[in-house]
Amino acid sequence: MPVKYIPYYPNTVQGQAILDNIIRNRRVLRYRDNDKVYERIQRGMPYYEMEKIEVVGVGSQPAKKNENMLIRGECISACAYLKDKNIKVDLAYIDPPFASGADYARKVYLRKNPKIAEAIAKAEEELELEELRVFEEKMYGDIWNKEDYLNWMYENLQAIKSVMSETASIYVHLDWHIGHYVKVLMDEVFGEGNFKNEIAWCYSGGAVPVDRFPKKHDTIYWYSKSNEEWIYIPEYRDYSKKTQQRGRTQVKGSDAKLRAEGTPINDWWVDIAPVTSPTDHEKMYYATQKPKALLERIIKASSNEGMIVADFFGGSGVTAKVAHDLKRKFIHCDVGINSIQTTRDRLVAAGAEFDIYDIQDGVSLFRNPVQTMDKLKSLITGLKNEDALDSFWEGGIQDSKLGLVPVYIPNLLDHSTKVLDIPLINRIINEAMPDLPDGTKQVIVFYVDIENDAELKKFISEYNATGMDIVLRDLKSILDDVVINDEINYQIKESKTGFKIEIKSFISDRLIQKIDAYNQKKSLNSSRKDIFDEDSKENEEGNGNRIKKKMLTPISISRHGLELIELISLDCTSKDGIWKSDFELKIDKNGYVILNGKKTKDLWNTKIVSDKKPLRMKIRNIAGDESIIIIDNHS
Repeated sequence: MPVKYIPYYPNTVQGQAILDNIIRNRRVLRYRDNDKVYERIQRGMPYYEMEKIEVVGVGSQPAKKNENMLIRGECISACAYLKDKNIKVDLAYIDPPFASGADYARKVYLRKNPKIAEAIAKAEEELELEELRVFEEKMYGDIWNKEDYLNWMYENLQAIKSVMSETASIYVHLDWHIGHYVKVLMDEVFGEGNFKNEIAWCYSGGAVPVDRFPKKHDTIYWYSKSNEEWIYIPEYRDYSKKTQQRGRTQVKGSDAKLRAEGTPINDWWVDIAPVTSPTDHEKMYYATQKPKALLERIIKASSNEGMIVADFFGGSGVTAKVAHDLKRKFIHCDVGINSIQTTRDRLVAAGAEFDIYDIQDGVSLFRNPVQTMDKLKSLITGLKNEDALDSFWEGGIQDSKLGLVPVYIPNLLDHSTKVLDIPLINRIINEAMPDLPDGTKQVIVFYVDIENDAELKKFISEYNATGMDIVLRDLKSILDDVVINDEINYQIKESKTGFKIEIKSFISDRLIQKIDAYNQKKSLNSSRKDIFDEDSKENEEGNGNRIKKKMLTPISISRHGLELIELISLDCTSKDGIWKSDFELKIDKNGYVILNGKKTKDLWNTKIVSDKKPLRMKIRNIAGDESIIIIDNHS
C-alpha cells in the first residue's frame, strides 16, 4: 500500500479538466480510459517508503545523505518522493519507450573462465564472444496500444512538472511512432507558450528501405516550466569559409561584424553520432543507449553548475554520468535493476558520490517488470492460456468443481493497474466478467496494492450482479517467495597485509536455466540449411566447392561456474543495513579486472583482496542478480 498520496500541485483547481489547462472548454485528446487518468491525478501520486540500499563515495558513511540519487522504481513514485522531500529538479531529460512495438534486449556476456584465463592469454587466443559466449536477455517490451501509452505518458509528464523548479526545462526524446501525439500532451501539460524547440537529432547507419525515405532522425521536444524565465546558454560552431569571407553575420539586413563565438547551433543536430559500433568506447551493450555528446549539449544549454539534472527513464545512465562530469547534481530513475547496476558502475569509475534507493512498492521484482510478468504464469499453480478468454484475463485455472476459473493479473509495466480500487473492480464487473463463457462460476483477481479492502468487498457485494464469485488474492504472497540466492563457495585467509577471499565455485540455477533455454532455442533454429548454403555466392570458393559454415556451439558452463560472475563487493563497515562497498572488483566482458572503478590489464584470478576485515560479500552474476552473504572467517 502507498503510505500516502502526494498532490501533483499545491493548489489543484477543483473540477479542472486534465487536458484543459490552457484556454479551452473541452479536452483536446479523447481516448479510452482517460477518465481513469483524471481520477488518479485527483487522488495524487502514490508515495511509497524508500529504502536506501547503498552509499557510494570515497569516505562516505551509510548515515550520510547524498544529493545525488539512483532510484529503482517508476517515474511517478520517484516524483512523489522528491515532491514530499521538497527536492526541485532544474532540468529533466527523459528518453521513454517510443511505443514502437519492439522488444529490447541486452547482451549478456560470459566472462573468461579464470581457471584457464592465464593460459588463454599466454596463447594469445581470443574467445569468440559474439558468437559463442553471449546470449540476450529481454529488458523491456515497448508494446503499447496508443491509448494506454498516452494515459501513461500524461501522468508521467504531470508528475515531472510537479517537481520542476520555476526556471526548469524538460527535454522529451521520441521518434516518429508517437512523438506527434506526445507533443499535444506537452502543450496541455506545460502550455503552448512554454514550447521552446522541436529538435531533430539526425544520424546515419542501419538498414535502408527501398520503398520509402529512410527514417534517420529522432525528435526532442524542449519545454520550459515558465515562459517568464528559463535557462538557455547557446552553443556556437565555427563560421563557414564563405561566411568568414563575407565578414558579416547571417542575420538578414545586419551590417554587424562576425561574433567571436561563431554561429549558434540550430535545432537540426547532424554532428552527433549514435552509439552503434561494438568498438565504440561508450557502448554499454544497453538497449537504446544515447551518446554522451547529445546529453552534453542539452545539459550545457539548459542548466548551470550545481543544478539538479534528472532522468526518470535513466537506462544506461548517460545523463547522470554527463551531469556529474559537468559538475551538476543528478537523479537517475529506472524500473530495471540492470539500469541501476550499469549506472552505478560507470559512476563509481567516475568517482561520483551518490545514494541508491529502492522504492518499496510491495513487489519483489526480478531484474525488471518484463521478466517478472514472464515468470508469473509459472508461479501460479495450474494457470494456462485459454483461447476462450479475452486478453483482459491472463489465463485460466481448471478446477474439478468450478470448471474454468479466469485469472486477472495486473500489468507490472503499467503502474495504474497496481492499485486495485473501485474504478478497476467496477471495470472488471461490468466490462470483463459479462463476456466470460457461460457457466463461469468464479474469477480470481490478483492485486499488488489494494486501496481499501473493506470498501472493495462492500462494493462487490452490492454491485456484482454477474452471479460469479470474485476472489481477491495478493500477488506479493507469490513473488516474495521466489527470489533465491546463487550458491557461493569461498575461502578466506588472513595475512599480515590483510584478507584474501578466493571464490571456489559459483552456481546460479536461474542463469543455468536461462542458458539451457537459449541453447535449446538455438538448436531448434539450426538446420542442415544453416550449415551449407548453396544459394549464397559468398559461400562458394573459386573451384565451386561449398564452404562449411561454423557449427552452432552451445554455451557451456564450467563445473566451477566462475565465468558467471560480474562483480564482487566487500562491505567492511556493517553486517546489515545500507551497503557500503569498501572494496570491489568487477570483471569486464573480456575477463579483465576493474578494481574499485579503475581499469587494469589483469585477468581475474578468482580472488579479491582487502586490507580491512570484510563483514559481508555481495556477488553479482552476469545477468544482474545479486547475492549477499555474511562472511565466515572460518570458511
